Amino acid sequence: MQRGDMKDLLWFVAVARERSFTKAAAELGTSQSTLSHTIKELEARLGVRLLTRTTRSVAPTEAGERLYQSLAPRFEEIEADLAGLVAFRDKPSGTVRITLSDHALQTTVWPKLEPVLRNYPDLSIELYSDNGMRNIVEERFDAGVRLGESVDRDMIAVRIGPDWRLVAVASPEYFSRRPAPRTPQDLVGHDCICLRQATFGGLYAWEFEKKGRELRVRVEGQLTFNTTIPMVDAALSGYGMCYVPENLVSHHIAEGRLRLVLDDWSLPFPGYHLYYPSRRQLSAAMVVIVEAMRHRS
Repeated sequence: MQRGDMKDLLWFVAVARERSFTKAAAELGTSQSTLSHTIKELEARLGVRLLTRTTRSVAPTEAGERLYQSLAPRFEEIEADLAGLVAFRDKPSGTVRITLSDHALQTTVWPKLEPVLRNYPDLSIELYSDNGMRNIVEERFDAGVRLGESVDRDMIAVRIGPDWRLVAVASPEYFSRRPAPRTPQDLVGHDCICLRQATFGGLYAWEFEKKGRELRVRVEGQLTFNTTIPMVDAALSGYGMCYVPENLVSHHIAEGRLRLVLDDWSLPFPGYHLYYPSRRQLSAAMVVIVEAMRHRS
């Protein structure tokens, strides 16, 4: 069978079904003369007449009816399969991989994505949690979550959460042994719970700002973690001061389990953004995720 035969057979099925060259030509988007010429060429190649033509009607011959009964169900199956592919394209499905920090996962991303999984059972989400600055293109992630100030310029960034800040806290029991710091410089000599940065390997230097003055303090202590959430537990147990997102400790502060210090040195910064390559066409699954996570103030 030559490449053009499939189209010719499809056109024959249309004529045999409609019993009219005029109706079939309109359905196929071609002229009546072109359709008639195509069917004649098909009959010539097969060596058998497929249609009986009169001035008033068109009807399949015995051979034509046999061919029509064989082809019509197959073409219907093909059309159904193609329609199914279109539906699959527009239906959120497949796996979306996102890299993010544990804090972003717990406080922002998971609360917004949990209902998505219930509403779209064909969609899978892989959340890779660490505090590193990963290259989402090289590591084959579909998207990442970072603070707005650290998103690369060649990425599309969508805000998914409000501004927030880091705050220094410790337990009342810790401050019963040590005086509370009044300035960031007073942190030197305190027992601080440190955070090791996954990307650079070093310890995070606590960053403060007040009236345009910026300070970075390299703290030391007995405990170091690579994620923020266990730092809060250590502070609650009296092991020292930690510098963590405020929304992780606000309820502990309100209930007196932790005490906030250096409040006026802790300024808010741009909140979390979902980012992805600007040249990548979004899949239906990614569209659902972006809209579900978009921040609406």
